[in-house]
Amino acid sequence: MAEFILEMRNITKLFPGVKALDNVNLKVKSGEIHALVGENGAGKSTLMSVLSGIYPYGSYSGDIIFEGNVCSFKDIKDSEKIGIAIIHQELALIPYLSIGENIFLGNERAKNGIINWNTTHIKATEYLNRVGLKESSQTLIKDIGVGKQQLVEIAKALAKDVKLLILDEPTAALNEEDSDNLLGLILELKKHGITSIIISHKLNEVIKVADTITVLRDGATIETMVKDATVSEDRIIKGMVGRDLVNRFPKREVSIGEIYFEINDWNVFDPVVDGKKIIKNVNLKVHRGEVVGISGLMGSGRTELAMSVFGRAYGKHITGKVKKDGKELLLKNVRQAIENGLAYVTEDRKTAGLVLIDNIKKNISIAKLTKLSKNQIIDENKEIQVAEELRRKLNIKSSSILQRTGNLSGGNQQKVVLSKWIFTDPDVLILDEPTRGIDVGAKYEIYTIINKLAEEGKSIIIISSELPEILGMCDRIYVMNEGRIVGELDQKNASQESIMKCIMQSNREVV
Repeated sequence: MAEFILEMRNITKLFPGVKALDNVNLKVKSGEIHALVGENGAGKSTLMSVLSGIYPYGSYSGDIIFEGNVCSFKDIKDSEKIGIAIIHQELALIPYLSIGENIFLGNERAKNGIINWNTTHIKATEYLNRVGLKESSQTLIKDIGVGKQQLVEIAKALAKDVKLLILDEPTAALNEEDSDNLLGLILELKKHGITSIIISHKLNEVIKVADTITVLRDGATIETMVKDATVSEDRIIKGMVGRDLVNRFPKREVSIGEIYFEINDWNVFDPVVDGKKIIKNVNLKVHRGEVVGISGLMGSGRTELAMSVFGRAYGKHITGKVKKDGKELLLKNVRQAIENGLAYVTEDRKTAGLVLIDNIKKNISIAKLTKLSKNQIIDENKEIQVAEELRRKLNIKSSSILQRTGNLSGGNQQKVVLSKWIFTDPDVLILDEPTRGIDVGAKYEIYTIINKLAEEGKSIIIISSELPEILGMCDRIYVMNEGRIVGELDQKNASQESIMKCIMQSNREVV
């Protein structure tokens, strides 16, 4: 067997106005786990799209050599035929089909055009056993969590006799337990001779599983490192950003004022399941210029709390009070929340935060068009001026404000979402997973923006699954578990251990 299962030589890919890949070279050894790292927009996903045939032969220059043969894929089916499978960050599963149907979608077990459902489900169960998933193959995708859906995607790849598995940000939306399970599976697949390429911004996970690490920056190959004792997160970051990143979290001049925003005795019921209480008697407060964190395990109710407060965007039978500057707010819908100075940056920027088919300018202005209009006519010159100013202030990397938002990197998309809400001039800003799926350099820029808003006297709430982020950014932290606030910690006394202690103690009290 050849030492390298894959070589990509001098790959160059152009988009209008930008060179996404510039003579990129990549070599992947048979049976290894090869990590591909870099800042958002470095070209990682573009390179894997070239490899998998999403960008067909002729749309790029350079050579792909797989198992010693030069390849010219016309589409993704061509790459799958020879054993290359890609799993995207946005999973390609159909919610209302069963696990078995999804595993063999496009790869059906059929004879004379008739699907053999018995064989389909028997084989699907075999692949589910390989990935450690105990669910029935008849279970609908919508009825299992994201972590299990990732395992279904891997089972789907195994059903195509995969030799090279590409995973793009596989743990971005997973909690710690599901992430560990997935990484364990990738290591297990390695023992069975399957080669993996993993794209991830979670450098601790890269160091945990990767044999080799290739760094891309600005569409070019910077270096390839064989993992040993000298390879640290700081060493990888230096390659990614081109400099030492001394502090992961920018310093902020803390000048905290009086209490400005309060939630009192807040209760929310499930909008679908009658009688199920999701948020239970929550009380919290935020001062002017303060950054308050809400920490907790996935499913603790953090997002449901934020959405229910933001104009009752979630839940029913909601009771309790929301106060701003001592006055109670009666917020019946999202529009009223915006008009009263609240903003909510969703955790799901692609589905709920942006109109991906529209340009940067329109995405920025969409939340408060009344600021740009007179007699219901939008002043387009003013709209351009506002978009250009926010693009400059937040350092959104794009060809222009007319660039389609869906073509931006994840970090730049997140900056557009922030720009949209900054344009509404909020007094209270709720940020739900504000740096999910973006690199350390872009994270630092977003942290700097958050600090500037706090210094202007805004009241800020950060919801995050990343404990280092909560600890590094917040002046005070509320801990949530099963819909309740189970702890409150100031920055001085907060640690990962103290947060988890609050959660574990509350679990014992419930028992």
